[in-house]
Amino acid sequence: MHEYDFIVVGSGAAGLTAALRAARHGKVAVITKKSAEDSNSAWAQGGVACVQSEEDSIDQHVQDTLIAGGGLCKEDVVRTIASEGPARMAELIALGVQFDRREVNGTLEFDLTREGGHTRRRVLHHHDATGKEISDKLVAAAKAEPNITLLENHYAIDLITTAKLGFVSEDRVIGVYVLDETSGDVRAMRSDRIILATGGCGRVYQYTTNPRVATGDGVAIAWRAGAQVANMEFIQFHPTCLYHPQKRSFLITEAMRGEGAVLVGKDGKEFMHRYDPRGSLAPRDIVARAIDHEIKRTGGPCVYLDITSKPADFILAHFPNIYKACQDVGIDITKEPIPVVPAAHYQCGGVRTDVNGATSLRGLCAVGEVGCTGLHGANRLASNSLLECFVLGHRAVDFLMHKLPMGREELQEYEIPPWQSGDAQNIDELVVIYHNWDEIRRLMWDYVSIVRTSKRLQRAAARLRNLKREVQEFYWHYRVTAEVLELRNLVECASLIVDCAVRRHESRGLHYTLDYPNVDATKPPQDTVLRRY
Repeated sequence: MHEYDFIVVGSGAAGLTAALRAARHGKVAVITKKSAEDSNSAWAQGGVACVQSEEDSIDQHVQDTLIAGGGLCKEDVVRTIASEGPARMAELIALGVQFDRREVNGTLEFDLTREGGHTRRRVLHHHDATGKEISDKLVAAAKAEPNITLLENHYAIDLITTAKLGFVSEDRVIGVYVLDETSGDVRAMRSDRIILATGGCGRVYQYTTNPRVATGDGVAIAWRAGAQVANMEFIQFHPTCLYHPQKRSFLITEAMRGEGAVLVGKDGKEFMHRYDPRGSLAPRDIVARAIDHEIKRTGGPCVYLDITSKPADFILAHFPNIYKACQDVGIDITKEPIPVVPAAHYQCGGVRTDVNGATSLRGLCAVGEVGCTGLHGANRLASNSLLECFVLGHRAVDFLMHKLPMGREELQEYEIPPWQSGDAQNIDELVVIYHNWDEIRRLMWDYVSIVRTSKRLQRAAARLRNLKREVQEFYWHYRVTAEVLELRNLVECASLIVDCAVRRHESRGLHYTLDYPNVDATKPPQDTVLRRY
């Protein structure tokens, strides 16, 4: 039995921020199913939304977030996260993170950019690879911290709770079962302070900007343990994913539109002003639906993002990675527009938490994309996601230390049984897993994507019920592997998305349905909260 003061599941921005702060108080295990560098955070291009200029203000950042969020943001949460952002950015800079700067009147200042939905330039960035710059520095700091044990190629299977052990007075987390992918062994790890920082579930869709690891593990794990889940119907589709068979998941950052790129049809003409007066800088839900409509209207496979109005040296300086990636497939973005389509990008719902990341299950926090704090509401404002990671990773540790002060005696009272495989067999045919994986992703794209209908949701629900039975049977009859666990979590997240979408009889933010095309103005905006009874 391995025992830690804190267990963090996930090695992205939120997870490592939490781990580094927790290491001040005790032993920390960071569980990550691939390498520490494999995370959603590392793929983030745009940057971190944070007030840094005298021309900006916390109030303005809050207002921009509330407007984008479609009436479902919690204003106190938004204000707290926006207000604490500058201090968290100072900590990143102290770790060695290099945000781009520019010289103005002989003085260096942050080279702030602007993205859709923002009324000010407030996005800190490192070229067009901000996530990688931050992740590299956080990983290096975590590896250098003696109180942190980094467990790569380890997969968190399920939380261990007092309820699962048969106790009834209070449900709380006391550990987690973890698969060592190298050896194939499953072991129990004990802790009553567990922080989920597993990112989102983008891989539940056929087309996504997310890395291979984004299979909704944290949401599924928390749901099975009894934590509440909220607003999973709000899946943000990034408007501009590169449309090319050789780079299916390559994101074209929104910062490019912030620097003057415009969306055009195959005729070379702008179309966004027909949908919103803000044009190409409208919030993502509006832009994604407009592109979807244009593709269906014209019959073309994509639309185009054109930044050729900018000088070539400007493009190369600001977007070197995008330039190289497009050049690799024969597209010179300094001379021709980039073919783009929408793709699943970010879940605005997740495990329901407060502003500290605390869930409905004692001792369990969820931070970053896996959690639903109320910051994003019905539609995330661009680059608020990384900001939330740093603020919540910090606050979650402080909350756990305040609510659960150090002391192992009580935890030792619970005897955790070892993992039992029983008569489970080794998997003989992976083709079944891959087939189910593909079917889930196709049906979610066809029935539960940018534009929805009640009939499509019903079809998705019917098929998912069958798939859940098939996956559960597979899970119980075969030894656990990463492939089986990812499939199990994918079908759980897909089901939660559909269940939330079915319950929302209106169009709000990222949830747009042809059967209820307007906002329900008969009652105040409400979260969609799912509870296991």
